Amino acid sequence: MVDCSFDLRRGGFHLRIACRFASEWTVIFGPSGAGKSTLLRMLAGLERGGAARIGVEDKEVADLPAGRRRIGLLTQQAALFPHLSVSANVSYGLHGMTREARSVRVKEMLELVEAKNLADHRISDLSGGEVQRVALARALAPMPRLLLLDEPFSALDGKASNELLMRLQPWLRERNIQVIQATHDATDAFLTNAEVVLLQDGQIVAQGPAFEVLQTERERLTRNLSAAQKSAS
Repeated sequence: MVDCSFDLRRGGFHLRIACRFASEWTVIFGPSGAGKSTLLRMLAGLERGGAARIGVEDKEVADLPAGRRRIGLLTQQAALFPHLSVSANVSYGLHGMTREARSVRVKEMLELVEAKNLADHRISDLSGGEVQRVALARALAPMPRLLLLDEPFSALDGKASNELLMRLQPWLRERNIQVIQATHDATDAFLTNAEVVLLQDGQIVAQGPAFEVLQTERERLTRNLSAAQKSAS
């Protein structure tokens, strides 16, 4: 459960929201410039300013530094260390664990994202999609209570992205890790059966089940699929 409110101005942009994220998977949907990334960065503690209140599992975290919030953030631009191996990157944020426990956790994370064959590779040798898989493994390794995804699978093709989401969802559910995902692709919302928050110009204009909030977008996707099938036949 996440309760938050923000009132933040950046130039001509004004983020003004107050909402509760209660679903296990929430999709923040909206056009570029709507404030999706800013909202996630505020939650993660990477952006500050204005008036902010953030409650995660009934604990106020707005005044805590990013590293103490137990919130994982994965963005399009994976901030991995190019001089370290994949395993070293995934284990980087694991503190207070024995070497053996860290090794077990790293192997578990890489297997989850289907990247265990990359353990000894250097980041500079990976493809864009492999980098995003490793970044996801690193974000999950500390077992955050909240995982924030900001267009995280853009380097993966549609099939690979969907398969990874389907593999990830039950694993997160078993560990009670809540997810808030920012995207402009409505497919992610329908695929994960997420609650959808529709964001426009820094304000929430709708919140609810995907099939209700994104009805227009669903109809557009259905038309496009029908047209593609006719072209293929």
